Amino acid sequence: MSGASLSVLVVDADDSDVTADAVERRATERDGVDVERVSAPSRDAGTDTASVDTTDADAVFAVGEASLLALAADPPACPVVVVDAGAGRYDASTAEVDAAIDAVATDAYETAPHPVLGVAVDGEPVGAALADVSLVTAEPARISEYGVASDGWSETVRADGIVVATPLGSEGYAHAVDGPLLAPETGLTAVPISPYAMHADTWVLRPPVSLSVERDEAAVSLLLDDAVARTVPAAVPISITVAGRLSIAAPQTFGPATETDSGASAER
Repeated sequence: MSGASLSVLVVDADDSDVTADAVERRATERDGVDVERVSAPSRDAGTDTASVDTTDADAVFAVGEASLLALAADPPACPVVVVDAGAGRYDASTAEVDAAIDAVATDAYETAPHPVLGVAVDGEPVGAALADVSLVTAEPARISEYGVASDGWSETVRADGIVVATPLGSEGYAHAVDGPLLAPETGLTAVPISPYAMHADTWVLRPPVSLSVERDEAAVSLLLDDAVARTVPAAVPISITVAGRLSIAAPQTFGPATETDSGASAER
């Protein structure tokens, strides 16, 4: 893209305005960079999931977790630079924005492909998830039994819930409940939440993955990333497939970070 105009789309959310201001300002100051800024649509339960129009963008800067997760509804074809979204090894800091713009403008970076999960309940599509899909009892500390299956294999577990995470999502809630960290393109991990066992297994599975509620003992909610999609009754299959891919730019390949507004250098 060197020598040509670079179209950058900055996606922000209510919790990321300050950082998004810095990203927009730094991008606007660069020669040959056209910048547009949009707000991530609401992902509240009970609302239709809107998507972010990324059609004309050469690169998307997703600022904050809500902005990143909003891209699951319609994954962009261009690379995504994740900024201050709590995404661990995939997260760039505000100080790295200049280096990220340089890297994207000159194609001097690498990307990691990440699956976007399509979720259906009893064959009916209910939405998409970028980080994880969870079944959780609606009341705290209520045990239920869950089934998980993949590629001819199946298992059940007694727990408060179960979470299926992508490699990106394996950095978050799944890891907090003792799940493994996954490298890109290694599969999905399924992890029980507060299992009713001293030593519970976790699993790394090839998609598609199927989940189910095996006992009708408590109301169970289906969450797509951090949004409740619906409640799920017992014996109804929940299918999780790879519905698309998101190309995330690897911050480690951007080159040296510049200084932040406060003058402090970023260190990785």
